[in-house]
Amino acid sequence: MPTPLTLSASLLASSLRGWRGSAAFRPRTRQPEQPLRLYEYEASPYCRLVREALTELDLDALILPCPQGGLRFRPEVEAKGGKQQFPYLVDPNTGRDLYESADIINYLSQTYGGRQRAATGLRRGAAVGGAFLASCTRTNLRGFRGYSARPSQAPAQPLELFSFESSPYSRPVREVLCELELPYLLRNTAKARWEDMGPPSLRRKLFPKLPVEGRNRLRLLELTGKVQVPYLADANTGKAMYESDYIIRYLERQYGA
Repeated sequence: MPTPLTLSASLLASSLRGWRGSAAFRPRTRQPEQPLRLYEYEASPYCRLVREALTELDLDALILPCPQGGLRFRPEVEAKGGKQQFPYLVDPNTGRDLYESADIINYLSQTYGGRQRAATGLRRGAAVGGAFLASCTRTNLRGFRGYSARPSQAPAQPLELFSFESSPYSRPVREVLCELELPYLLRNTAKARWEDMGPPSLRRKLFPKLPVEGRNRLRLLELTGKVQVPYLADANTGKAMYESDYIIRYLERQYGA
């Protein structure tokens, strides 16, 4: 379960990346008709860069976790692309398959109309280095969180997770989903206004009447009456819940071996 120490480490991980993957201020992206499919694993610094871009471009994706030792989705990547390398993006809307985080980020921006571009040169090295350091903060007795597969039961349908990349509360949930190789539709719930940045308690104090903006933030408000992440919905059981500790307990009980 997430502890204060775990959440502090998650907070540090987001800080080391300068809180990239928090906001999508008035994105000009168009939504793909069919969900993008991203094969990745949570601890990979290269996958982290793609997930940050998805948040900032306000794009949803079907996440197919491929932790080390995983047998559920890693063979699919090798069969499609010829090697087990991650991240690997499959876009059923255009028929394009891509390796390499920089190529994926540029493709997403060019195809769906965003302003995001992959860093190059020294900026690229700094981005990868920061992403690696962020992963180093996320360790336990088994090693990196979100790195190695654990036995689990596969759900009949993908789960649905409202999250955004830098959320320190959502990250522990994504790590467990990855380790258990549970596919999920990632609903990127990026912040859509600068006033929405920062801790919720401070935000409520400074901007008590701040209207909700953002595609999935409005969707979450309509579904549940409030905006908070993470929020997990499981069509296989009809269960839905907030709070990372409840979600992790549910995932371990329902799908863990």
